[in-house]
Amino acid sequence: MTAPRRAAVVGGSLGGLLAAHMLWRDGWDVHVYERLAEELEERGAGLVTHPELMQALEDIDIRIGDDVGVPVQERLTLDRTGAVIGRRPLPQVFTAWGRLYSVLKTPFPADRYHAGHALQRIESDERSVRLQFANGVETRVDLLVAADGIRSTARQQLAPGVKPAYAGYVAWRGLVDEAAFSDRAIRELFPYFAFSVPPGEQILGYPVAGRGGTLEPGRRRFNLVWYRPADEDTALRDLLTDAGGRVWPEGIPHPLIRPEVVAAVRREAADVLGPQFLEAVEKADNLFFQPIFDLESPRLVHGRVLLLGDAAFVARPHCGMGVTKAAGDARVLRDALRATPDVDAALARYDAERSAFGRFIVGHARALGAYMQAQIRTPVERAMAEKYRTPERVMTETAVPPEAPPMPVSP
Repeated sequence: MTAPRRAAVVGGSLGGLLAAHMLWRDGWDVHVYERLAEELEERGAGLVTHPELMQALEDIDIRIGDDVGVPVQERLTLDRTGAVIGRRPLPQVFTAWGRLYSVLKTPFPADRYHAGHALQRIESDERSVRLQFANGVETRVDLLVAADGIRSTARQQLAPGVKPAYAGYVAWRGLVDEAAFSDRAIRELFPYFAFSVPPGEQILGYPVAGRGGTLEPGRRRFNLVWYRPADEDTALRDLLTDAGGRVWPEGIPHPLIRPEVVAAVRREAADVLGPQFLEAVEKADNLFFQPIFDLESPRLVHGRVLLLGDAAFVARPHCGMGVTKAAGDARVLRDALRATPDVDAALARYDAERSAFGRFIVGHARALGAYMQAQIRTPVERAMAEKYRTPERVMTETAVPPEAPPMPVSP
């Protein structure tokens, strides 16, 4: 009997766990290496579930029923006064990052998930990859899946010229306990995927599970995302500066955001938001922001190393496809490896299919967000800004899987 092929997955979040499950269930000897030593924190974010994500979970025998999240049947848009100016029926289920992380992490063998392993160096040849970690651990595998996010250490070593590009705006995020809201806000926000489109901005929100994963009405939470333009050299730099004067160009840790910055954005909410969203911003006790970036990798495969999820492509969040895209990456990788014993041929197929999809989804998300950029630089961006700024377009295309172009013929 031949020994099972060995694989390492760098990055122990959702994309890495999806890939690890699929390889492990197909007979690979898989280990996951996560940089952080402590349990990954809940990301304070809601997630839209799409059919491809749910199919990926079924593929690895993870079946989650009605308790996956909060179902919503309709979308609506509110104006500055709080009046409804648009509606669109669209059933969806909204879950939370922590819920998905739990259902993926719990069934994965604990002795195959290694926290506190920060990747330090990769040495790759035609048949194997040698990994060195900062804690002194070394291992050699037949395949390395780099699922270590937008600031991927593996990508920086293999393709140092590929870097995230700032999109010109930031997303303020927060979670609000349902019990903290007024009766009006509960009635007019919680049954819906709600939007508002102030000039040059966008705010949206939807219900997700409450603390401890509860779906009980009255104990749920409201997930808030508010997109606001911020010029890179002025407004963004100020936002990224902590109280000690240090600038964090790749994103400031949430606890270091200056209190006066948070206070200012709460004050400014009163000038542009209707009463329902204003209440959400005022009552979010964990309000923080993230700069929005685009990332496109010209190649996803480097020898026996492949990039997956946000390590490969990062699309602006308007598509709501981040985790679903990672799930699609994992499924294509698994199917390609199943189709041939030639690992290199399988990786070539993966590169062709997921590169095409990644470029498409980044371009689509860029178009959806063009009107919120602090600067509109090209005629194409100007055309996209005009096309996607209306409530009708926002409700129709936000967090909806776009129709993808035909996939290229696999090698």
